[in-house]
Amino acid sequence: MGSLGAVLKHPDDLFPLLKLKRAMKHAEKQIPPEPHWGFCYSMLHKVSRSFALVIQQLDTNLRNAVCIFYLVLRALDTVEDDTSIAADVKVPILIAFHRHIYDREWHFACGEKDYKVLMDQFHHVSTAFLELGESFQEAIEDITKRMGAGMAKFILKEVETIDDYDEYCHYVAGLVGLGLSKLFHASGTEDLLSDDLSNSMGLFLQKTNIIRDYLEDINEIPKSRMFWPRQIWSKYVIKLEDLKYEENSEKAVQCLNDMVTNALMHVEDCLIYMAALRDPAIFRFCAIPQVMAIGTLALCYNNIEVFRGVVKMRRGLTAKVIDQTKTIADVYGAFFDFSCILKSKVDMNDPNAEKTRSRLNAIQKTCRDSGLLNQRKSYVVKSNPRYNTAFIVMLIIILSVIFAYLSAKRTN
Repeated sequence: MGSLGAVLKHPDDLFPLLKLKRAMKHAEKQIPPEPHWGFCYSMLHKVSRSFALVIQQLDTNLRNAVCIFYLVLRALDTVEDDTSIAADVKVPILIAFHRHIYDREWHFACGEKDYKVLMDQFHHVSTAFLELGESFQEAIEDITKRMGAGMAKFILKEVETIDDYDEYCHYVAGLVGLGLSKLFHASGTEDLLSDDLSNSMGLFLQKTNIIRDYLEDINEIPKSRMFWPRQIWSKYVIKLEDLKYEENSEKAVQCLNDMVTNALMHVEDCLIYMAALRDPAIFRFCAIPQVMAIGTLALCYNNIEVFRGVVKMRRGLTAKVIDQTKTIADVYGAFFDFSCILKSKVDMNDPNAEKTRSRLNAIQKTCRDSGLLNQRKSYVVKSNPRYNTAFIVMLIIILSVIFAYLSAKRTN
């Protein structure tokens, strides 16, 4: 759960945090008994607990398909991310990966920690994949083939231009959006939404991750991973790694703001996509990561800490997003509020200030034009807490005593 200090500072976080913890415990108990499905869902909890939580809401058949789709692409991504694998070994594996998912015996040693386990025991994923319906299998194979080929292309090519950047993000994330749209359609619950809208859903998430993960990627051992396009960063520094040095702080923040402004171009497509979804479970599955992304960009914008350490939403706010993102009105409200926070941070001396404000104004107009902003209660903009600090401290003490008692009773 979130730290005591964070809860005391944001008392309204407490109950969403407790609900999130309870939901995660419940999700962990839903792991199927079959060994291969048990492995897949256990692995899903290890590599992405938030994804594992949201996926539980989906219909069983669709849930299984999305679980395997995620693990197949996570395995593909593990091969791409492992900088210790020589290009002449890595490229053929990426290109052929869509065939390996049909082979119950195939595995490949790479990655670290849980990802190494995933790769060593990939036969469980293949076994589960082969039990999916044919339409699900075809969609997963098609996206895996296209993504593997795209990843292979960028193993041998740098991200130079903004077009390169969009193309790379399409291969590693836009195709995920296309694949999920195909799986939703194959389940019979949604219309097949356009490739452009599906692509934007993936690009917005991927660009947010690339921005947030600058320091981790640039410090990667044995070789840096560089995804920020030269066309953007070369306006500010000579080498991409120069952004992390203190003497370049002003230029680094300007470059960061340029990157965030680029990512914002996908928001309107994302809002159109989410507004078109009919199934409530699919809607929440799609909407929660998108709200997390705009929230993360609001934190990252104009924030030098992106080049010093990890910048992410506090756990309590994450719990609120998961708990309170239920309708398209909630999504419009969150995007509007986070865009207000972003706009308040724009320095008019920033070289891209006008472009940033223009994109934020367009997002806010879309949210206003929905006519739904008055139907939500904001959890983003600060308000007076409903609970005082003394009450929160007392409640935490009581809950701790109860938890310790139950744990001791279970041991005995």
